[in-house]
Amino acid sequence: MKSYLLAVLLCASPLLAAEKAQPVERTLSIIKPDAVASGHIGEIIEYFEHDGLKIAAAKLVRLTPEQARDFYAEHKGRPFYNDLVNYMTSGPVLIQVLEGEDAVARNRRIMGPTNPADAQEGTIRHDFGTDIGHNAVHGSDSLNSAKKEISFFFKDSEIVKH
Repeated sequence: MKSYLLAVLLCASPLLAAEKAQPVERTLSIIKPDAVASGHIGEIIEYFEHDGLKIAAAKLVRLTPEQARDFYAEHKGRPFYNDLVNYMTSGPVLIQVLEGEDAVARNRRIMGPTNPADAQEGTIRHDFGTDIGHNAVHGSDSLNSAKKEISFFFKDSEIVKH
């Protein structure tokens, strides 16, 4: 009887584990010019890795004005749009694909609210952002945005499959 029960438990345990696991997602993260210039790349990456997100791709680039305008096109016409484009092209940025269970929501939690003044201690924007315009990081706000944003910067062949 004990061996039968053990066999049932062993067969069921992978199913139970699969039910509890969240699907692995990918999200885009950008470490913005202010955080790069301040030398905080390594510290910010630690926030992601400490929370279990893995880097599936990364590149240090200086965005062209055209890239910044295209990437932030949804904000065109808003009062801050030109300042945002100028800021995002003012220096290098680290663009990453982060991967893990519930990656979009986890990254949003790790970053904290857009305005660093509203962010809790221990979030990236609280710890490294200076104001709403210089808030250290960008992260996708949904799975659909993540797919679109990742494909904007990366080819499939540039992304590591964990």
